Amino acid sequence: MPVITQARTFARELIDFIDASPSPWHAVASAEERLLAHGFTRLDEGGRWQLAAGGRYYVVRGGASMIAFVPGSQPLAETGFRIVGAHTDSPGLRLKPRAALAGDGLARLGVEVYGGPILATFTDRDLSLAGRVVLRRGTNQETRLLSFDRALLRLPNLAIHMNREVNEQGLKLNKQTELPLILGQLGKGDDAEAHLRRLLADAVQAEAADLLSWELAVYDVQKGCLWGANEEFIADSQLDNLASLHAALTALIATGQPTATCVAAFFDHEEVGSESASGAGGSFIADVLTRIGLQAELDEEDRRRAMARSFFISADMAHAYNPNFPAAYEPDHKVMVNGGPVIKTNVNQRYTTNAETAARFMGLCEKAGVPYQQYAHRSDLGCGSTIGPMVAAQLGVASVDVGSPMWAMHSARESAGVNDHAYMIAALAAAFGS
Repeated sequence: MPVITQARTFARELIDFIDASPSPWHAVASAEERLLAHGFTRLDEGGRWQLAAGGRYYVVRGGASMIAFVPGSQPLAETGFRIVGAHTDSPGLRLKPRAALAGDGLARLGVEVYGGPILATFTDRDLSLAGRVVLRRGTNQETRLLSFDRALLRLPNLAIHMNREVNEQGLKLNKQTELPLILGQLGKGDDAEAHLRRLLADAVQAEAADLLSWELAVYDVQKGCLWGANEEFIADSQLDNLASLHAALTALIATGQPTATCVAAFFDHEEVGSESASGAGGSFIADVLTRIGLQAELDEEDRRRAMARSFFISADMAHAYNPNFPAAYEPDHKVMVNGGPVIKTNVNQRYTTNAETAARFMGLCEKAGVPYQQYAHRSDLGCGSTIGPMVAAQLGVASVDVGSPMWAMHSARESAGVNDHAYMIAALAAAFGS
């Protein structure tokens, strides 16, 4: 399949964005860098907001959730909001607060499983740590981002000679005893905990005694790439869901002076249920929209009118048809990589799409000149969910669930289509312009 004009540029930008964002906190920092470069102003949740005509703004909560917005030129009560939501987190492994383990001459790190990763894909890969640490600074605290851009850790597989059924039964890993990651060898008298603390402190140029706490994700240091005979595919970590975040961010930045107020909301903790102060199940999105309405001097009647005229697009990746596993798919709902954005439907409301919102998104795709596809899960398999249902229920807005098709969702190394990323950017740009 030929790659459409500019799609490869967008794909390489996506790869660079993901590779600079090995944790949710880095993803927000990367997004913030792009927003600042395009004239957006950061707002403080604890301060009083003053929104100027023609302004462009964003606000961060919890370090790993962000909402950016561009006020519309027309009255908010008459146009409502155009909202695109995505999430910053990806499934994987997270370091425990007291992670260092010593034994058999090795330092290992204890981890917890975050969300639902395909654990086998983390074995025998060049792994490292990224996230944030909190330091003591006199009577205050300071948070710094941390990322080791080198192979630091490993989860070695058991040789097939000791696991003869692995190819028939699959690799099964005990989450408590078989996931600790090898960090290094210990000399006689070495303290594994002290070694880890020194390593982290040195990475942020601080004293080990000042290191108070951390939130660190395990990530694969292999960079993303284009692959395929015509370089029509993308391979990287965290395509679910940084590809959707990047598409929404790119579309919002490209939006000039919209008629309706445009909002891109990026939430942490989607992979573990979103029930947190900074997750989609919390008050973040409602708080921001309320404050925008107050700046527009909406009364309660007009605020409700604005919500009734709003439209929410929950953008999360979709399951592309894998020809090696045809039995896993609903036969009449095979969505193809590079076939265009996917409209996701589930009658049990795991996705928010209904007939009217599906048709509305179809119209946006047609306006943008991009193809679209429709997906439903097999009836005898459990269906995943997104931030869509909880945000739509909380706000009371019309909503649709969409995503770009991908292979190997929740693997340490995922794949998607070059054209699809450009298609999604175009569709979301049309939504912001509607």
